[in-house]
Amino acid sequence: MAKGVKVLGKVNGTAQDLVLSEPALEFLAALHRTFDATRQSLLLARNTTQLRLDAGAQLDFPPETAHIRAEPSWHCAPPAPGLEDRRVEITGPTDRKMVVNALNSGAKTFMADFEDSNSPTFLNMVNGQLNLYDAIRRQVDFEQGGKSYKLVPKPAVLIVRPRGWHLDEPRLTVDNHPMSGSLFDFALYFFHNAHELVKRGTGPYFYLPKLEHYLEARLWNDVFLFSQSYIHMAHNTIRATVLIETLPAAFHMEEILFELRNHSAGLNCGRWDYIFSFIKKRRADATAVMPDRKDVTMEVGFMDAYVRLLIQTCHKRKVAAMGGMSAQIPIKGDDKANEVAMGKVRADKLREVTAGHDGTWIAHPLINKIATDIFNEHMLGPNQYHVRRDEVKVTAADLLDTKVKGQITEDGVKSNLSAALAYCAAWIAGNGCIPLNYLMEDAATAEIARLQLWQWVHYNCSLDSGHPITASYIDSLVKQLSPHVKTIVPGLQSDHVHIAGEYLKAQIRKDWASDFLTTDLMPYLERLDGTKWIKSAL
Repeated sequence: MAKGVKVLGKVNGTAQDLVLSEPALEFLAALHRTFDATRQSLLLARNTTQLRLDAGAQLDFPPETAHIRAEPSWHCAPPAPGLEDRRVEITGPTDRKMVVNALNSGAKTFMADFEDSNSPTFLNMVNGQLNLYDAIRRQVDFEQGGKSYKLVPKPAVLIVRPRGWHLDEPRLTVDNHPMSGSLFDFALYFFHNAHELVKRGTGPYFYLPKLEHYLEARLWNDVFLFSQSYIHMAHNTIRATVLIETLPAAFHMEEILFELRNHSAGLNCGRWDYIFSFIKKRRADATAVMPDRKDVTMEVGFMDAYVRLLIQTCHKRKVAAMGGMSAQIPIKGDDKANEVAMGKVRADKLREVTAGHDGTWIAHPLINKIATDIFNEHMLGPNQYHVRRDEVKVTAADLLDTKVKGQITEDGVKSNLSAALAYCAAWIAGNGCIPLNYLMEDAATAEIARLQLWQWVHYNCSLDSGHPITASYIDSLVKQLSPHVKTIVPGLQSDHVHIAGEYLKAQIRKDWASDFLTTDLMPYLERLDGTKWIKSAL
């Protein structure tokens, strides 16, 4: 065992020995000792920013970097091998079946997710690394239930999303402190696979989630430089696409690209998490109370503004402006309902490609043809960098516009409760991605639902019928809906639904809702891991 490193989780079989080898652990320790203090300081800075916002301060474009935004001459690195054309990207967790199906889907790339569509049990984290290791080496084929899963000759290009800076990996400690979840996920994938990926014609490519400041992008860039030197790889081989999925990051888009410019593969509209962040960051602003979740669409003012600014920013700097997720999945046995759902996908992808996006996300292999056909018709080259959007003028006020038409209805409250109950229950059972009402949902949907429930109770809102939304009203709906949740998401356990219900009832009574449900619920995974582990001092 590497000096000062303790592995507190255990995965049966050979996966752990391969993934957590002695050299890999030494690399993890080097990253932790070099960069964790900076990570911790940046997380504390997030808290300071939140306190300023709570006191009435407004977000704005940082004045100290005005010269970066004003300088037209700098551009990001050219697309790396395999990233020249990203018109359709499929996303999903790293279980073996998903990995094979996504790589075989016909999409240009597959974002293998260790973050929001993954429940971070130690088994999921370690086996997920093994599955990607095997897929890269074309040794991932397997049989299950009498069906053969075999990788096609030319699979999608692999991109990996590690966890965000705020999450720890408590089952591995360095000098008695938990490892960063971000560095754990990034480092193991990079250490084991970077040279192999380059040898096979692509490279180590990443999606970076939940950034809130350009200094957090600078930290990633420093990690990339350190890591490439560590394994004797040429600098600027890594490519990273940053998800703009927090409200503060929308004010730092150019700076984020600048910090990562030699490693940048663009920005992505992480739309659902962006809504969650908009509510969370403006928690002290009574004017930011949102109506039913279904009414907060891509066409509302603050969402449209951030999309237009992202496309303009990326193309100004010659890098990909990626669109967001269509969560619809095919509806079997109901052709009419399925056509309505697929029509929503077509409309969403048409909006994205005509706005100037260079690619889009899907959640199911059968959606690939719909998205591909739309982009093929309207994007004749590999990208739309030539669509400069010079006419776009987005101000801070546009990004902070709280005007959203709609009402708070009982159906909207119940929809939020059902989604949050089902997702939290599935997550603590080890499943981070669930089909719910023919949508593939991950943590972002549950987070919007949780924050809206808190917001409506906190600000004494009422339904369109006039009925007040109180904590006791939510309690009654939790009791009413909990049995129903188990029928719409098969396999949920009663004790997990109960835990989810108690958690949500506690959340709506807090002065401020928690930052992330994944942080709150992480201790429940201890049972699945079968061991004790150390929680972060934060």
